[in-house]
Amino acid sequence: MSPTAPTQHHAPRTRPTPPTAAATLRKLYFLRFGFAAGWAALLFTTADALGPLSATLLVLYPAFDVACAIVDIRSTRANGGPVRGLYANVALSTLTAIGLTVAATSGIPAVLHVWGAWAVTAGLVQLTVGAARRRMGGQWAMIASGAISTLAGASFIAQANSGDTALTSLSGYAFLGGVFFLATALRLNHTPTDA
Repeated sequence: MSPTAPTQHHAPRTRPTPPTAAATLRKLYFLRFGFAAGWAALLFTTADALGPLSATLLVLYPAFDVACAIVDIRSTRANGGPVRGLYANVALSTLTAIGLTVAATSGIPAVLHVWGAWAVTAGLVQLTVGAARRRMGGQWAMIASGAISTLAGASFIAQANSGDTALTSLSGYAFLGGVFFLATALRLNHTPTDA
């Protein structure tokens, strides 16, 4: 009779730990910087007129913002963070994408009105989210970006009401926003929440 084979003890299976909010945000913010830089360059080349390419780019920007906010919501919820401001961002960006689709058929002033309203409201939301995440580090850039976005939005609306309208200012706005995302991503790399 053969000896009984030793019983193998398996380590209990554990659920994989979700990545920290800081790690996810860092990757997301690097992506947002790259997208904003590329988007701004493309829009700048078509900023003098509102054609099919520029109209598509205009709608794509808030649509991309919605996708990023959804990723942010999932990560933040998994790490027990507040998500109310992020849901507001999804709603605002969705409405903006729809609004820009309609505005693009009316001309640049209509586009600037819609974009300006979005920049003001989204800037206020960004201020709120940045303040709520201040313990993560690097949020000064998000808070500053929110404040600048609010002011820029008001200037877009004023520009829409003047005779001198072009989409050039939107490309600069997007690029600057991307730089703030990059600054935050680099700062998050050194925060203890990612240890």
